[in-house]
Amino acid sequence: MKFTDGYWLLREGVTASYPAQVLDVTASDGALEIHAPTRPIRSRGDLMTGPVLTVRVHSPMPDVIGMTLTHFTGGESRGPEFELTASDTTAEISYDDEHATLTSGDLSVRLARGGPWDVEFLAHGRTLTRSGHKNAGIMRDASGAHHLREQLVLTVGTSVYGLGERFGPLVKNGQVVDIWQADGGTCSEQAYKNVPFYLTDAGYGVFVDHPGQVSFEVASEVVSRVQFSAETQELTYYVIHGPTPKDILRRYTALTGRPALPPAWSFGLWLSTSFTTSYDEETVTSFIEGMRERELPLSVFHFDCFWMREFHWCDFRWDPRVFPDPEGMLARLKARGLRVSVWINPYIAQRSPLFAEGKALGHLLRRPDGGVWQWDMWQPGMALVDFTSQAARDWYAGKLEALLAQGVDCFKTDFGERVPLDVVWSDGSDPERMHNYYTYLYNRTVFEVLRKHRGEQEAVVFARSATAGSQQFPVHWGGDCEATYESMAESLRGGLSLGLSGFGFWSHDIGGFEGTPTPALFKRWLAFGLLSSHSRLHGSRSYRVPWQFDEESVDVARRFTRLKLRLMPYLYETARTAHTEGLPVMRAMVLEFPDDPGCAHLERQYMLGPDLLVAPVFSDEGDVTYYVPEGTWTHLLTGEPVTGPRWVRERHGFLTAPLLVRPGAVIPLGARDDRPDYDHADGVTLRAYGLRPGDEVTVPVGDVTFTVVREGNTLRATCADPAAAWNLAAGDREVQAPPGTDSLTLELGR
Repeated sequence: MKFTDGYWLLREGVTASYPAQVLDVTASDGALEIHAPTRPIRSRGDLMTGPVLTVRVHSPMPDVIGMTLTHFTGGESRGPEFELTASDTTAEISYDDEHATLTSGDLSVRLARGGPWDVEFLAHGRTLTRSGHKNAGIMRDASGAHHLREQLVLTVGTSVYGLGERFGPLVKNGQVVDIWQADGGTCSEQAYKNVPFYLTDAGYGVFVDHPGQVSFEVASEVVSRVQFSAETQELTYYVIHGPTPKDILRRYTALTGRPALPPAWSFGLWLSTSFTTSYDEETVTSFIEGMRERELPLSVFHFDCFWMREFHWCDFRWDPRVFPDPEGMLARLKARGLRVSVWINPYIAQRSPLFAEGKALGHLLRRPDGGVWQWDMWQPGMALVDFTSQAARDWYAGKLEALLAQGVDCFKTDFGERVPLDVVWSDGSDPERMHNYYTYLYNRTVFEVLRKHRGEQEAVVFARSATAGSQQFPVHWGGDCEATYESMAESLRGGLSLGLSGFGFWSHDIGGFEGTPTPALFKRWLAFGLLSSHSRLHGSRSYRVPWQFDEESVDVARRFTRLKLRLMPYLYETARTAHTEGLPVMRAMVLEFPDDPGCAHLERQYMLGPDLLVAPVFSDEGDVTYYVPEGTWTHLLTGEPVTGPRWVRERHGFLTAPLLVRPGAVIPLGARDDRPDYDHADGVTLRAYGLRPGDEVTVPVGDVTFTVVREGNTLRATCADPAAAWNLAAGDREVQAPPGTDSLTLELGR
């Protein structure tokens, strides 16, 4: 939200009060409390009127410092609040004649005492960012609404990333971003997944701890600052030190929660019925049989909306006209080795029998007059489940448990963005704060049902909406994209932005959702989709089975599906890193190469884990331009070397794409290419790329850890596996290898 009219003036109707100086500082329980009047105190007469801004400085964990700005404290805190995890930390507080300083780990905040308002965040003696004259403020807009605002300085050359899944430019400098859930597709500034956290390449990130609407002006209203504001009397933000972008994400996800580890089977190919297409068991079986006949490995089959009767979404009952024997059908699908997903949402149509049941039990969201809130936009007369009520959550979970008992394995948790404000929540939550937060309660409810009944290692959803903390409930997908190259590119930008916001796993609709892709576009998107965290064939009004496009599409789907399945030892270890450290599987180049200025703005390529560079092809002809960082990289599919740093131009057929291995990497390839959930270490192949004499690389694969060492022209692999006898003489295997690209194959059996 913009408050100013250029540098000197405020916008018409806006009034502002800025902290002018620090009147006093006190320390208590490891925190600082500051009172900052909004006028200079020159005499006792200046002490008679306000406003006075109260500032609390605190640290929930090392290298994270929070600032809480408060104006009036008399209001009632209605919630909700983000669920944050604090760790034991001892912040050090010091004073001198000019400053008060709080230090947590390597991060310090220093406040000027007595003089003009000046708050400086430092690490290792270097200023990261600061809030100075007229940066923090109490702002009233033309309507009289009360906002708290902060502005943090951007040093020269600093790029800003994150703020959720946003489909515009990856670097947010110059953008206006409102943290407000919306169902706007992938082609607009609106977003399904809004996260009030941004990451910089200058050694720090900032998390605004406010679940409602937060307005960010990122080097826009004031081009040298990031401004954020919210309509509230109290606003907390955390500065999170790195120094690297990876370190920032580790600390941010330690604070807000790290992703669960999805089951290995979820990394295989998902096939959907699509949205409004006609289907029954015969249609579904024909798709599955067609995949088998064409040797296209399939892991999950998904039933979209019309598994239920029209106008009954959601009643969680199979349409008896189309699926008269759902238990038998699910058993037949399971006998084919498939997992089953079904579409759900948190809306209850008026015609659904659950509407009357939910109304009678008080589980549906209410209007201020006590009636059920309803509208007709998605389903006629639909209501929302009130997930602020434990009883309502248990009721909703019970409906899902019945589906799990039938044989369903997981759920696509669609929607959760269209949450109204003219309502009363059962726990008294503030409707403005609940608008964004609703998706957290919705997806947590579903995820916990799966975790309870399928086990900790089997729970997975396919979610569209999210906010801070929702990364704990993977997987998330990009929403409604069009069947165009432009939309394919905007989807990638959204996924990379989400990864820089703490989310480890992300997917998208291969071929685009709206419209039907051309065969060429479909084949290009297949390569991109199967080199993503999770891979799903899904559309709106047309099927997405490859032979609907052309026979070459079948070849492309087969090649890249089988490639992904062989990469599972590598991908699943990357997934473990997402689970334990909060680093995404699909990584913006800046995350891996923060010191390479050539990577700062790259948004048409990414790192798949730490060692594979992927550059999707966005044209029929196959022309692609991408950047290669320093070193001699190797095309995984062809073995050709590419030396950087430089830009590369190539032309690729449909059966290839730029997929480069980082120099000095060892890539484990699995022995199977027909399914993702196999023993990844059994029969593994280790491929070493560009190891120099003396290099030693540790390669974890499942419960086994290999160590690959190059000694002169000899590569030696060793492994320690106390749980099984490995077919290795004296515990190691060595091969002679020429310089350059080296391949070491271990054919091992348990």
